[in-house]
Amino acid sequence: MFKRLIDRFDRLVGRGVIDEDLYEELEEALLQADTNVQTTQEILEELRKIVREEKITDPADMRERLKTAISSRFKQDGPAGLTISDESPTVFLFVGVNGVGKTTSIAKVANLLHKRGFKVLLAAGDTFRAAAIDQLEIWADRIGVQIVRSQPGSDAGAVIFDAIQAGKSRGVDFVLADTAGRQHSKANLMTELEKVLRVTEKALGRKPDEILLVLDANTGQNAIRQAEEFIKAAGITGIILTKIDGTARGGALIGVFDRFKVPIKLVGTGEKVDDLLDFKPERFVSALFD
Repeated sequence: MFKRLIDRFDRLVGRGVIDEDLYEELEEALLQADTNVQTTQEILEELRKIVREEKITDPADMRERLKTAISSRFKQDGPAGLTISDESPTVFLFVGVNGVGKTTSIAKVANLLHKRGFKVLLAAGDTFRAAAIDQLEIWADRIGVQIVRSQPGSDAGAVIFDAIQAGKSRGVDFVLADTAGRQHSKANLMTELEKVLRVTEKALGRKPDEILLVLDANTGQNAIRQAEEFIKAAGITGIILTKIDGTARGGALIGVFDRFKVPIKLVGTGEKVDDLLDFKPERFVSALFD
């Protein structure tokens, strides 16, 4: 996803000189990769400091330093992976705007859990769109998991409430709940999301175990705006990044994590149901450069 940035960096260091032109062109390359201005300046300042302190004269050595400067911004506190409750069912709420790959991400997580032998139930809580309900039902049938759904236009909170109750009575291990693809700029829809969260907590007797924000890596700086609004409204506990196989705007992802410190839990690497990986910062950054 940073291929253009790395290709350009490799061309720059091919000049064999560390000078102000190199820093300026690297700054331009980072900005073109959609890294925000503040993060770009911090990365460059870190590189300058390292070059001075380590007396680096070979631009090729800066490659590893750039890798470190980027990977350090993805370091996450606490255990990696998704939180699993000691009391079943574990409930994951998925939020995000339309088109980011939210429904597909739910299917991928459901497939992963089902393959590991867990009993999974899907809740079709995006009741605003008939297509979203139908799509989730198709995925449920294909994967071989249960689903609770209602008619389009039904109360989303009621669907998720019923799904959690069904999960308890059926001995389900995980309930994965879809929510409407709310546009982050529409206050009334964000208020509706807050209502869904309250209903979920009432049905479960605790907060959802994960509230996962699905972000499309191709949205660039708009991802930061989306993250800001959803974190404010929903108390996001983790992020799923989709479509990272096709973007040249990956720099925005540095800014999302660097600013909000919300753990990136999973990454979607394609359209197939198995195209889902745990997010590992070191491996992620190494893949950008190799």
